[in-house]
Amino acid sequence: MITISESAQTHFAKLLSDQAAGTNIRVFVVNPGTSQAECGVSYCPADAVEETDIRLPFNGFDAIVDNESAPFLEDAEIDFVTDKMGTQLTLKAPNAKAKKLSENASLHEQVEHMLTTEVDPQLANHGGQVSLVEITADGIAVVQFGGGCNGCSMIDVTLKEGIEKEMIAKFDEITGVKDITEHQSGEHSYY
Repeated sequence: MITISESAQTHFAKLLSDQAAGTNIRVFVVNPGTSQAECGVSYCPADAVEETDIRLPFNGFDAIVDNESAPFLEDAEIDFVTDKMGTQLTLKAPNAKAKKLSENASLHEQVEHMLTTEVDPQLANHGGQVSLVEITADGIAVVQFGGGCNGCSMIDVTLKEGIEKEMIAKFDEITGVKDITEHQSGEHSYY
């Protein structure tokens, strides 16, 4: 589930040597499966381990992961790197915003995953997001925008030149994209 480099394992073991006996690390995702997902690492005292937690053994310590975070930490990597700027602990979790798709995922799940992992991060720069409402029998992906996208003057360009082009190129079954948002300009709109 999580790969921790040798240098990061050494770093954690050194940090944990100054903690109470039985203290490990906890790796977690806050707001998993959303565009606001954030990953973190913290100390995990022995009395903070829950029965449902997953325990991953490493060199000199365990990484504790809660059940809710686990699917979003699939393929996560933790590294401890030294460069010109000093040392830095890095945590990369490519599935934090949306858990990894199963091989037999439905078209609806695949389109939702694309919107969550590829489109929403771009829209989040403007305080917006998009969600899939349905896919019609004739292959139209019906979407609804929210946040800064609602009422944005560039929404038609975003929809037709961005989302629709990407979606049609990625999914043979998709023939177009339709926005059902009742756009109302206001202070929430990006433009």
